[in-house]
Amino acid sequence: MPEKVIGSFQVKRLDILDEKGNADISLMPSLSEAYIRRMYELLVLSRTFDGFALNLQREGRLGTYASIAGQEASQVGTAFALEKTDWIFPSFREMGVYLTMGYPMHMLFQYWAGDERGIRSPDDLNMFPICIPVGTQIPHAAGAALAAQYRKDRIAVVAYFGDGGTSKGDFHEGFNIAGVGKLPVVFICQNNQWAISVPREKQTASKTLAQKAFAYGFEGIQVDGNDIFAVYKVAADALKQAREGGGPTFIECLTYRMSDHTTADDATRYRTKEEVEAWKPKDPLLRLKLFMEKNRLWTEEYQKHVEEESKETVSAAVKRAEAMEPPEPADMFTYTYETLTVRQKKQREDL
Repeated sequence: MPEKVIGSFQVKRLDILDEKGNADISLMPSLSEAYIRRMYELLVLSRTFDGFALNLQREGRLGTYASIAGQEASQVGTAFALEKTDWIFPSFREMGVYLTMGYPMHMLFQYWAGDERGIRSPDDLNMFPICIPVGTQIPHAAGAALAAQYRKDRIAVVAYFGDGGTSKGDFHEGFNIAGVGKLPVVFICQNNQWAISVPREKQTASKTLAQKAFAYGFEGIQVDGNDIFAVYKVAADALKQAREGGGPTFIECLTYRMSDHTTADDATRYRTKEEVEAWKPKDPLLRLKLFMEKNRLWTEEYQKHVEEESKETVSAAVKRAEAMEPPEPADMFTYTYETLTVRQKKQREDL
């Protein structure tokens, strides 16, 4: 019986800014000098926050923390393309997204210290709580996109997850409903090469993660996740398409987790020092700094100012978080149950 091809696909990849700070001007998004500086300042702020959080955890002032070091461009770049009306479904490693969207920094420190009040999003931010179970926020995002489509809201919904999340059933269920309904959702995978201790090649045989989208009827695109210009451009295009009714997109940001999975992990047990060293020249902060230096947007004085301002901002947020009054134990009743049983009422009274 003769064979014939009934379908095919191509995975596109976008690179604009290389490791030496050289940009392909023909592909550059339209960004003002002030906009580029703001991007860099948020990259520095995100990394400064990260460093403070790691130190605080080691001092016993925070609980287990998931570092974002190395992944800042994938987060800041995509968040820069978001609008306040868009909805965000994060995992547990999106501090750069939170900071870019203007989430109160002291509340993030509250959360990582174990105070759930820190993750009650302000009314002007459409952000769902941090999601610890891997991948479960993906179908939630698809559901929100379905609701937005039904209401004819001109918004986009975004779900953030890691490469490990693409091997979960939630990933496939969320993608399936998004494709069938042509929903206004953008799926953003930060492929940092490791699902805790499992390397990417041990969890999937796919040549790329982006290609998984084609099985569900929409485009998957790969981007250098440490290239903030490419990340921003791809995200902006995908979000515009979603808001205009063009359906979903899957963005695979190729990046690297420079730190342990969390502070409860020791990555030296499963990956080599040589691998980590090979990724250091690809640092997203370094390459944007080199670009700015080449284009006279960066000076030593400017760098000193940005670093000092970031440290002051983060330090003030830590002080504010640690000065907060502890939550009332009775809140577990007030904010958990609509109607209390007799026994629960007695327990609350005893408090």
